[in-house]
Amino acid sequence: MSKRVRMGMVGGGEGAFIGAIHRMAAALDGEIELVAGCFSSDPARGRATAARLGLPADRAYASYRDLVLGEAARPAGERMEFVSVVTPNDLHLPAATEALRGGFHVLSDKPAARSLEETISLRAVVHETGLVYGLTHTYAAYPMVRQAREMVCGGELGAVRRVTVAYPQGWLASADDAGGKQASWRTDPARSGESGCFADIGTHAHNLVEFVTGSRITEVCADLRSVVDGRLLDDDGAALFRLENSARGTLTASQVCAGEGNNLSISVYGEKGALSWQQEDPNRLQLRRRGGPLETYVAGADCAYLAPEARALCRTPQGHPEGYIEAFANIYRDFADRVRRARTGEPADASGASGGIEAGVRGMAFVRGALESSRNHSSWVSLRPLWEEPATD
Repeated sequence: MSKRVRMGMVGGGEGAFIGAIHRMAAALDGEIELVAGCFSSDPARGRATAARLGLPADRAYASYRDLVLGEAARPAGERMEFVSVVTPNDLHLPAATEALRGGFHVLSDKPAARSLEETISLRAVVHETGLVYGLTHTYAAYPMVRQAREMVCGGELGAVRRVTVAYPQGWLASADDAGGKQASWRTDPARSGESGCFADIGTHAHNLVEFVTGSRITEVCADLRSVVDGRLLDDDGAALFRLENSARGTLTASQVCAGEGNNLSISVYGEKGALSWQQEDPNRLQLRRRGGPLETYVAGADCAYLAPEARALCRTPQGHPEGYIEAFANIYRDFADRVRRARTGEPADASGASGGIEAGVRGMAFVRGALESSRNHSSWVSLRPLWEEPATD
């Protein structure tokens, strides 16, 4: 079970932001080896990236189809075992489908695809092949987010009454901001899909709510808009939501909040107290008990008071900050464990840091519901019919 897992990558070539993040995260714990890739739609750039990463020329492929076919032809002990998809949204479905049908597990950037329909079709392929599929919902992999989940689901707050989650960014606050590589595809419906901001970061906020509370969002009432003139997709939005555990909540996501960085935060309010966490201060979790003092939990492998599930995500003693890369690495470590289990036919649990296709479907159902609500004067939309699989005889 200790043998390193072999990874191929689609996307993440020269000039890409997220590809390098994925590679650093995959390498951090020494459990994954990058062995092949199709790093760019431009074969020359892809070869240049492969050479810079020290890969042999015959493991640098011109397309994701060539990657799957080329690796499948190699001996079983040499070929890649899973594909990391780190492309813009329009390639998530075709690259993941090609890999799965070629016999390879898939770990994909979120969202799973451009639309709810594409994500549902991907779910069918995951079920058909029986292979491991994961999504990089990074924020669920922070130790203190896991601590929050264990406390909430363990009844520390009593029955959950209200959840507030906010994700303000400011990097698309002006029309001039849409010219860069990262912004151009996110504001293009053909590449991003049916939503801009809510698909890009609203899905992170949605996933965080469901992960921490252990409850699904079942209804949404939303107001989405494009603030910047000429922008074709939403760049700002807010939603009321209802959870299946009867709690209520608010979710805001915006990429036009000038001056903000990546200020994701969540608060969960129960009958006994409240928990709060901020992504820009990720190593602290605050607990406020009714009638009690403010308590601060801190991340650290030596913090015996943390839940075992949270401590397992820490690499250093308290006082040594861990952040975004380490959270990403927790996803890769969890996914590598799932792939190892799949080698021997063991169940590959999708409840950990790397998630699964059902979370991806619910995320895009939330986006679709928010869009439908916003188009219909912010009426309430039920999400369960959107994500549930039809009954079969």
